[in-house]
Amino acid sequence: MGLFNSLEQARAYFSQDKFATENGIILDEVGPDRAVASMMIGPRHKNAWGGVMGGAIFTLADFAFAALTNDEKHVTVAQQVSINYLSQPKGKKLIAKAQYRKDGRSSAVAIVDIVDELGKEVAIFTALGFKLDARK
Repeated sequence: MGLFNSLEQARAYFSQDKFATENGIILDEVGPDRAVASMMIGPRHKNAWGGVMGGAIFTLADFAFAALTNDEKHVTVAQQVSINYLSQPKGKKLIAKAQYRKDGRSSAVAIVDIVDELGKEVAIFTALGFKLDARK
C-alpha cells in the first residue's frame, strides 16, 4: 500500500480522520513500507492521575497503522490489534513508527513502535489488517 504520490496528498486524505486530527495527531511521513505520525502531549491527553491516557497512545498507533496500510484506492481495516504499554513518556511529544511485518494479498501485519522525542519506549502496537479490496 502507501500509494500516495506525496506526503501532502496523504495528509489531505487522512485529514478526514477527525478523531485523530482533532486530537493533535500529525502525519509526518508515509511511504510504501513505513509511516510515522506524532502528537504533542497536552492536557486533553491526560488521565485523572496526570499520565498520558492509554487511549491517546492507542489512537496515535492506530493512525500510524492506517497511514501505512491505506490509500485512496485501497482500504485495510484492523481485524485484531494489541498494545503493550511499556512506560510513561518523559518528553512532550509521542512518535509512532509503523512498519510492515507482512504485506500480503488479503492481510497485513504491522508493528508500531511508540516513543517520545527523547527516545523513551512508550508502547508497542501489533495489528492484523484485512484488505477489503482483496475481496474483488
